[in-house]
Amino acid sequence: MTLVDRPLVQYAIDEARAAGIKEFIFVMSRGKSALEDYFDHSPVLEQELKRKGKTELLELLRSTDMESGAIAYIRQNKPLGLGHAVWCARRLIANEPFAVILPDDVIAAEKPCLQQMIEAYEETGGNMVAAMEVAPERASSYGVLDVEEDMGSVVRARGMVEKPAAGTAPSNLAVIGRYVLSPSVLKNLNKMRTGSGGEIQLTDAIAEDIEAGVPVHGYRFRGQRYDCGSKAGFLQATVAFALARDDLRDELHQFLTEIVHLDKAAQ
Repeated sequence: MTLVDRPLVQYAIDEARAAGIKEFIFVMSRGKSALEDYFDHSPVLEQELKRKGKTELLELLRSTDMESGAIAYIRQNKPLGLGHAVWCARRLIANEPFAVILPDDVIAAEKPCLQQMIEAYEETGGNMVAAMEVAPERASSYGVLDVEEDMGSVVRARGMVEKPAAGTAPSNLAVIGRYVLSPSVLKNLNKMRTGSGGEIQLTDAIAEDIEAGVPVHGYRFRGQRYDCGSKAGFLQATVAFALARDDLRDELHQFLTEIVHLDKAAQ
């Protein structure tokens, strides 16, 4: 899916690079071979752009290239949940801390969200998840933190609950698609325990680390999150990111103003 003029996955890669990450693992399903082609070099296209003097497009194209050995692709044959998807990459991750990004959670921030988290993680260790306040009635759609200590931007969790039943959420601090995790989480996932929805939940594996004495922190990131997995969220992100562009802002702003005026007139 393309947000303005870049695929969602490119935003994720750019955010990870800004955080200092240099090795990437994509967990894919059947029919996603275009993803591999997207990050490969395109010598014929590069030569054509160079010949035509289209230097801006050429630089944009080159920014999507990945060096040999920097990227790996893993197939998840069955959709058994986010925890299972992460587990599929266990042999490549080995015994190192690692980050997880869900590309459909797009975050507009002056300092990229994952960079904020890694800077905080250097102080806390253990596991860290991105967190944001949600309306209490929406908490059942998320993994939710049970907060033991609130230190402002960082909270220490005593537990985590995946998609709690309405009215039972321990807080309204929801986990979204950014994680910095200890390899011990992979050992928990190896037990193949199913949770909410009959899937292997990453949240449950992180919560198990708390029981084992490994600290888990939530990080209230600075920025605006857009859920591009929903139609409304994707449209909101498209408008917001387009308005942030110098080459698109004026024309789009005028169009939106006219639309709003027409809507008010119709009422």
